Amino acid sequence: MYKMPMISDDGKHLHLKTIAFPASQSLDTIVQNSRNMFFIDNVPSTTSVLSTYTAFTASAMLVRSVVSEVQAITGQLIPEHLRKLLLSKFGGLCSNTSSQMTLLINEYDGYCVNELYEASETYLGTKITASMERLKVSKAPRDNKVTVTIHKGEKVLDVYEGIRLKWEMTFVETKGDNQGKLENRVLELSFHNKCMEMVINSYLPYVIERSKAIKQEKKVVKLFSLESFTEYYDGQWGSTNFDHPSTFDTLAIDPTVKKELIDDMDRFVRRRDYYKRVGKAWKRGYLLYGPPGTGKSSLIAAMANYLKFDVYDLELTSVSSNSELRKLLVSTRNRSMVVIEDIDCSIELQNRQDEMLESGEHERFEQGTNNKITLSGLLNFIDGLWSSCGDERILVFTTNHKDKLDPALLRPGRMDMHVHMSYCTSSGFRVLASNYLCIDDHNLFDEIDELMMQVEVTPAQVAEELMKIEDTDIALKGLVEFLRDKKLRSENRNSDHGEADLVEENESNERDCGTGNKRKA
Repeated sequence: MYKMPMISDDGKHLHLKTIAFPASQSLDTIVQNSRNMFFIDNVPSTTSVLSTYTAFTASAMLVRSVVSEVQAITGQLIPEHLRKLLLSKFGGLCSNTSSQMTLLINEYDGYCVNELYEASETYLGTKITASMERLKVSKAPRDNKVTVTIHKGEKVLDVYEGIRLKWEMTFVETKGDNQGKLENRVLELSFHNKCMEMVINSYLPYVIERSKAIKQEKKVVKLFSLESFTEYYDGQWGSTNFDHPSTFDTLAIDPTVKKELIDDMDRFVRRRDYYKRVGKAWKRGYLLYGPPGTGKSSLIAAMANYLKFDVYDLELTSVSSNSELRKLLVSTRNRSMVVIEDIDCSIELQNRQDEMLESGEHERFEQGTNNKITLSGLLNFIDGLWSSCGDERILVFTTNHKDKLDPALLRPGRMDMHVHMSYCTSSGFRVLASNYLCIDDHNLFDEIDELMMQVEVTPAQVAEELMKIEDTDIALKGLVEFLRDKKLRSENRNSDHGEADLVEENESNERDCGTGNKRKA
């Protein structure tokens, strides 16, 4: 008897069993019976399998060749921008069928800069790879590194908590007020719609926090202006790197004033919750006043470098109306300084409404307020409703003549802290001597201190004398001569004024005496 292992299938499981065949049967008979039992005849032969595979492969190659030919012909007949449009439409249909969701993050939210857009752009700068085809590259004159950002149409893939996300940079044309069409940047974020809550409530806050850390690591202070010569363009503001070297250590101002100003700024930046609790906008106003050459602009630079705040240099003569002034304010970023220098002579800030109404020119006033900045418009810019559109802002004003400013500008809430920039003092001179001559003491210091108490000289004048020559002794002797000459000229002027006053007084007395004699007569 022959025994042969066989596998059977009952529809659910495979079973291994042994089937016995009588020894009287021949081997051919046994094979034939086993074939009949398990339908071996129905199994395709090796030749048939190879033939089918060859036919399928040939068909696939044919289809691939046809697709390649179609793509080539399409590329020649259909313009590239039209192909992209068709593909985007087709992709939109596919995304709808595949349950994809897309969030649009515009560069501006109304007139304000979209904080989420800025954060996303900073974050995506860390996701750039060598596989991307088009990148935007720039470098400011004093930057140590090249800045690389994604360009229009470029895509960035990201993974967060197992969620696959796709970013894409696009542009949308909008109609500007007076500048024709404006091209606004838009970031598109695509993902599966079932992940919407995770993306909005977790991923986007993560992007914002990560961007803050990145910015803090490589913070570069920017100087913004309305002029078009700057390197970068941010809405109506152009910008460049702010590389002013001034710091509080190099400023030749009174140490007490310096400490008070630093303490005030430190207190301001840490009081976010305090300002919210008391119901005030988180902003602070400073007025820097004093004679020309006392270091007002250098102090502004030192403040910006100390706080790492961007600087917006606002030239009021470049602004045509109150409404444009408001738009410029809300388009500034948080953690920034808006600087208006020489406010007393930038524009006429007289409130001429009363004068015009008194002279019967009411109609002309109504027409004129649409194309000029008024005092009320500036006051609303400083502490009106629009001033609350943003956080952690500082407004800095400078003037050579504080007495020329309208009292409404000077009150707390508008110019909160007044900083007097005085003539050079002994402490200020020592800072300048350390900066320019690298010395802390010299036998001429006492004489220089005494002369500075007798004459009025600005830090800029002292610095100019110290820069004339590198030799310390000669430079200090030159400064002594300069101060002596200035003292002599001041005494001569006082003497001339004194003689003139004495002559005028004698003439007055003579007139009085003559009048008295006539009365007696």
